[in-house]
Amino acid sequence: MSHTEHSHDRRYAGGPDRLRSPERLALLETGRVVSLAVEDLEISSVLDVGTGTGIFAEAFSGGSRRVEGIDPDPVLLDVARRLVPAARFQEAAAEKLPFADGSFDLVFFGHVLHETDDPVGALTEARRVARKRVVVLEWPYRTEEMGPPLAHRLQPSRVLEVSRAAGFTHTERIELAHMDLYRLVP
Repeated sequence: MSHTEHSHDRRYAGGPDRLRSPERLALLETGRVVSLAVEDLEISSVLDVGTGTGIFAEAFSGGSRRVEGIDPDPVLLDVARRLVPAARFQEAAAEKLPFADGSFDLVFFGHVLHETDDPVGALTEARRVARKRVVVLEWPYRTEEMGPPLAHRLQPSRVLEVSRAAGFTHTERIELAHMDLYRLVP
């Protein structure tokens, strides 16, 4: 399916180089994000929703974990395939995951939920394919030079509302230096 067939309106308009800029990578705290995402769980499989160029797929792929990533943008997926050969990538939208129920221990959204046209639908799909946890990393709700404009960012109360509407019974918010991380239990 080509990205033009997705009904999803991508808000990210930059190229692969912008996603992997040193300034942006410094803000992501990928090691800490991965540690918090898998904390207290045995995780052998991860789905990186909206993988882009595979930054988080790469960070999760250490050890013997099976890592897969999806994104609606074939150009970004080509970069991810080249940079993260240990992971498997395919073109798909967050609102319609091409996987069976319970396919992954962990489903991860790295700066993606705010870009979905249907955040409840995207999290409902994530809950369907996740066995243990769904993690959402989002920009904090404040105006900053890096990241999307404030109008595209999600207030913490909105993330909690959307996670409840998607059927999650427990949502935990962890404030990082430059990001907000939410751990959702299916």
